[in-house]
Amino acid sequence: MLFRKSAGETVTDAVLYGGLALISVTTVYPFIYLLVLSLNETTDAMRGGLTFFPRVFTLENYAYVFENPVLLRASYNSVLRTVLQTVISVFLSGMLAYVLSRKEFMLRRLFSFMLVLTMYVSGGLIPTYLLIKSLGLINSFWVYIIPSLVGAFHVFIMRTYFEQLPEGLVESAYIDGANDFRIYTSIIMPISLPVFATIALFISVNEWNSWFDNYLYNSRNPDLNVLQYELQKMIQIVEQQVNQDSGEEIQRTISPTTIKATLTILVTIPILLVYPFLQKYFVQGMTLGAMKD
Repeated sequence: MLFRKSAGETVTDAVLYGGLALISVTTVYPFIYLLVLSLNETTDAMRGGLTFFPRVFTLENYAYVFENPVLLRASYNSVLRTVLQTVISVFLSGMLAYVLSRKEFMLRRLFSFMLVLTMYVSGGLIPTYLLIKSLGLINSFWVYIIPSLVGAFHVFIMRTYFEQLPEGLVESAYIDGANDFRIYTSIIMPISLPVFATIALFISVNEWNSWFDNYLYNSRNPDLNVLQYELQKMIQIVEQQVNQDSGEEIQRTISPTTIKATLTILVTIPILLVYPFLQKYFVQGMTLGAMKD
């Protein structure tokens, strides 16, 4: 049986859809503008007035970026850092979250309090640097991985999800003789893909965009530089060249504005390629649906 909408419902739906369309346009257009700016000739782009298509199409901005010989090595470091940190951190954070979700664990409140404390109180920049130095992580690739292996925020999201899983799954596994590690890897992880994918997306985006730790700990070792740090250095070089007399020829072909737009597009594309595959899990993981029996 078909139900016909009243005139008021039709108007309401039209207003809602129009509002959502407007929000979508205002969200997507800045990215479109940056793409157009990166594909437009610099001198023409400085006139302004660009909309949805470049007036003078060129690939000079992208050619300038990819001609930098260090970007390939920096990209490899960024990809390796993102993949390793995501896989290891998701696994360890989930393991800690599973322990804290078990009501029979007597110290769960104490450990939860300690995790919450780290979310509000930090050691400070100088003590953190001294700690990293004392651990021998300066000028080491592992400084990107070890200091942030477990995140308190991620643990609490995963713990909340685990607490809503049917208790009978764990109890039946105990009866069959499985230990907690076997339960976590063979039962909890396979049925908790939504929350694992959500946390993986959080971590991967953060790691892909990180550069400050590179500046603090590995700036003296070019072989360990990540992509974001190299791109930031490139922007500074372009700005210096443009401000100098010798930079007049460079300014005719590139400018800090168009280079920034080009670099923004390049660092955003990998995340845009990954997100569609995790979107359905992301929504489920953030919703944290009711327990099923």
